[in-house]
Amino acid sequence: MAKNFVQEGKALNYTAGADILSGDFVLIGTIGGIAKTAIANGKVGAVHVTGIFNVAKASGAITQGAKLYWDNTNKVLTTTASGNTIVGVAAAAAASGDATVAILLNVGL
Repeated sequence: MAKNFVQEGKALNYTAGADILSGDFVLIGTIGGIAKTAIANGKVGAVHVTGIFNVAKASGAITQGAKLYWDNTNKVLTTTASGNTIVGVAAAAAASGDATVAILLNVGL
């Protein structure tokens, strides 16, 4: 292993600015993540930054492979780039009425 190796990069430590539940989507600058466990306000916890997770989405159909953006105002994934942060791609298609979409985190950025 290289002497300058730090970690695999599958998760990052995150200091919560509010209480976060396990499975909540977290935006760390421009990096999308999913809280591994609950993180209390002001505490540090691990956030997945790789993998596929079901996350709440805006209305409208999403095709597999579509770029997904985090709408921080409405706290949902969307295919609308304007004013939102790209956080990955759709790992599977989602119908208009589906509440969630499977996101492959931080791919296709």
